Amino acid sequence: MITLLLRRLVGLVVSLLVVSVLIFTVMDLLPGDPASIMLGTSASPDTLAALQRELGLDRPLPVRYLSWLGGVLAGDLGQSYTYGVPVAGLMAERLTLTLPLAAMAIVIALSIAIPLGVEAARRHNSVLDLVIGLFSYLGIALPAFWFGLLLILLFSVTLGWMPAGGFPGWQEGVAAGIQALLLPATALALPQAAVLTRVTRTAVLDNIGEDFVRTARAKGLREGAAIWRHAFPAALVPITTMLGLQFSFLVAGAVLVENVFNLPGLGRLAFQSLSQRDVIVMQNVVLFFAALVIMVNAVVDIVHLAVDPRLRKEAG
Repeated sequence: MITLLLRRLVGLVVSLLVVSVLIFTVMDLLPGDPASIMLGTSASPDTLAALQRELGLDRPLPVRYLSWLGGVLAGDLGQSYTYGVPVAGLMAERLTLTLPLAAMAIVIALSIAIPLGVEAARRHNSVLDLVIGLFSYLGIALPAFWFGLLLILLFSVTLGWMPAGGFPGWQEGVAAGIQALLLPATALALPQAAVLTRVTRTAVLDNIGEDFVRTARAKGLREGAAIWRHAFPAALVPITTMLGLQFSFLVAGAVLVENVFNLPGLGRLAFQSLSQRDVIVMQNVVLFFAALVIMVNAVVDIVHLAVDPRLRKEAG
């Protein structure tokens, strides 16, 4: 067990190093020079060269990569070219919005997907199963930002119940912050809930006919209780696997949804940094997103060991 966890840790570190190299190389290949964008087209060559030296852009690519990686490991993410402030502080400020948004989206997705998936498996081939399947197909087909626009039209423009966008800040109170994030979190959650509903239905359906579920029924346990107490726990491995994979889609979807709802989160910061050619901010934001996805999937692997005794036996 300990050996397996150590292998997972080594794999995590190697993955992060490979991702950091790819991110730095791709960002360096993007067209446009940050110094030229900062000074404008009218800057003289001498002034441009001086700023490039000041920013370290005149050094070879491997030297710049090692310097950036060393700063990341030391907690120094550099200075934003556009905002003129430390990148670490800038990202920390935006994370106070993005992390609660992602957490709310996961809670909403699970609250929708688990009951619908279990009920669809329980009533296999019924009208309810077909209706839930239709919801899944629509949710998979339609993107999160489109759901966001529909939610704005319905709850903000037509009904006037919710704000159409913006974020007042947590200093205005937790209730005001949650109200501002509810529509974007729902927009993020609906496509993921649709996918998770299908996975839950299939996983539970595969376990309903197993001997341990039939034994529970034979002992007098009602159908619903037998499914929730026995079939559903046995289906948690594929469900948690899909949940870990969905985290990357939540991160990618946050970039579009935060722009639709005008939210000052990390996704919007990434979009603005790309348009302003603020490479140092982009590198760190993308690395953070990639590291978060890799670590979440590593945690999912550990959860698998906790919920499935067969995996623990194989690992042992």
